[in-house]
Amino acid sequence: MTVLTEFLGTTGFAMMTWGNLFMIVVGLIFITLAITKDYEPLLLLPIGFGAMVGNIPSIPGMALSVYDPGSVLAYLYFGVSQGIFPPLIFLGIGAMTDFSTMLSNPRLVLLGAAAQVGIFLTLMGALYLGFTPEEAGAIGIIGGADGPTAIFLSAKLAPHLIGAIAIAAYSYMALVPVIQPPVMKLLTTRKERLIRMPPPREVSKRERIFFPIIAFLVAALIAPGSLALVGMLMFGNLLKESGVTDRLADTARHAFIDIVTILLGFSVGASTQAQTFLTPQSLSIFGLGALSFAMATAGGILFCKFLNLFTTQKVNPLLGAAGVSAVPDSARVVQMVGLQEDPHNHLLMHAMAPNVAGVIGSAICAGILWSVMVG
Repeated sequence: MTVLTEFLGTTGFAMMTWGNLFMIVVGLIFITLAITKDYEPLLLLPIGFGAMVGNIPSIPGMALSVYDPGSVLAYLYFGVSQGIFPPLIFLGIGAMTDFSTMLSNPRLVLLGAAAQVGIFLTLMGALYLGFTPEEAGAIGIIGGADGPTAIFLSAKLAPHLIGAIAIAAYSYMALVPVIQPPVMKLLTTRKERLIRMPPPREVSKRERIFFPIIAFLVAALIAPGSLALVGMLMFGNLLKESGVTDRLADTARHAFIDIVTILLGFSVGASTQAQTFLTPQSLSIFGLGALSFAMATAGGILFCKFLNLFTTQKVNPLLGAAGVSAVPDSARVVQMVGLQEDPHNHLLMHAMAPNVAGVIGSAICAGILWSVMVG
């Protein structure tokens, strides 16, 4: 009987807390949303399962969790805590991104830049709530709507907040189709939503090859902290556009990015242990995250309306919402809202321009924040 009692005392049932149980339920909700609603399934499913794994209570003396030195999960989490996985994700993104629409209409890049206002407004909000400058910088990047960038910067500035920041960023990325449309309709008139964009010009192969090289040099010199993210993004794109490394580009945009996404999502989920995740700080981060997405969307739209005051060829303000760098979800939302007003007004191709510009912009902002905070 004593042996049985000792055995039962070492099981997860005996050590389970309400916090652990709550986080396991959250993990199950993520998995359900991924499977039944198709909300960012490539991210929410690994994160959800990781959250269940991370909240199984550990037995004292056994290295099991991501925070136990020498555990298997700790080695997987090393890629998150040291900011290794995000640049590798960017390599795959670069290999699958076509910058042609952006190059054909360069002024749409400004919309991607304008949407980054959400980063700095969120940073100020975090400072107001009492977070340290480093923590506020890490939280602010949620406004860029780019999960890998958020993880990368939080690993550098506020490692203890990685779990909360990553979950907030990816959760709201999945909710882009819910968050953005009300803001888009509130800030635009029906007449503005009906504006049609001219077809983009054809971009030469030479332009597509020169772009990643020039963009990397300019971005890295402006914000050296963005070196890893922008460098890998543009390297992946050069693999795609060069025409001589098709095998490498194909590997980067398929098998490679899939493997890293699995490891990243699972590791982030496993880091959400109730003891470290369920804090007042986490609730504040989630609140700021929701506001940051709305502010970034509004920033892109309002800047587009401002731009239209000085141009004869008007830009559909809905494209400003695509400056939020949740690729390609924000561009799809723009297409959806545009088609609701005019079934023949296809904005997807045009929306991809500020969308991919937003990816570059958020990476540069992360580099600037890192440089400023450690300077």
